[in-house]
Amino acid sequence: MPHAGVPEDEDFADVALHLQESFLQNPEVEAFLQDLATYAATRLGGQGHECSCEIVVLRPKKPAASAGSNPSAQLISQLESTLGDGPGRTAMRTATTVLVADLRREKRWPEYVQAVQGRGFLSVLSIPAALEGGSEGVLTFYCSRPVAFGTNGVDAAEAFVRQASKGLKLALRMLKLEETKDGMSAAMQTRTVIDLATGAIMAQNRCSQAAAFKLLADASSTRNMKLRDVAAAVVASVAGAADTFTYFDE
Repeated sequence: MPHAGVPEDEDFADVALHLQESFLQNPEVEAFLQDLATYAATRLGGQGHECSCEIVVLRPKKPAASAGSNPSAQLISQLESTLGDGPGRTAMRTATTVLVADLRREKRWPEYVQAVQGRGFLSVLSIPAALEGGSEGVLTFYCSRPVAFGTNGVDAAEAFVRQASKGLKLALRMLKLEETKDGMSAAMQTRTVIDLATGAIMAQNRCSQAAAFKLLADASSTRNMKLRDVAAAVVASVAGAADTFTYFDE
C-alpha cells in the first residue's frame, strides 16, 4: 500500500495546491478526476506492488462522474454501480473508511470480490471525500497485496484524501459557478428570441403582448416543438435569419 512514514496531513500539504493547478489545466470534471486518480495512485503506490485508484463523485442533478488511474479500476467501478453495493458505496453511505484487507477472505459482494481478484488485486480501501452542497465522493484504492488496518499505509491514504478533499471541494464549487453562469446565459438568450418573436407577432397582428405570447405557446403545443424553436422560426421568417444575440456583460 502507500509508502511507510508518519502519515500526517502535513505530509500531503501540497496535494490541495496540486489539484488547484490541475483544475486550471483540466476544467472539465472528468479530466480533473482522471488527473487526481493518476496522481493518487502514483503518490500512494508502494514499491514492488501495483496500486490503482478510482474516484466516484455524485452531484445533485448531475450524472455520476468517475475516473480511474487505469482501465481496470474504472471497470470495477462500473461493476459496483451495476451491483448496487460494494466498499465504495458503503464508504459514501456511512461516511467512514471501508477496508477489505484480504479479498480471499471477504464474504460480502461475491461478484464484486471475484471481479476485483480477477484483475490481480487482493485488497480494497475506500475512503469518502468530505464535500459540500449535497455532493458525495469516494476514493478507492486497489492493491495487489493484502493490507492490515492500523498500518501507516491506511493512515497515509486517509491523510491524503483529507487534503485531496479540499482541492476537490474547491474545484466542484468553481464548476458549479461556471455551470450557473452558463445556465443564466442560455436562459437570457432563450428569453431574447422569445421576446423578439413576441414583438414581431404583436406588430403583425396588432395584438397585446399576452395575446402574442399565447399564439407562440399554442404553436409550440400544437407542433410539439420547444417554445424557443417556435420563436426562432418566427424571427427567421421576419428577419430572414434565425441568429440572435443577447447584450450582457461577462
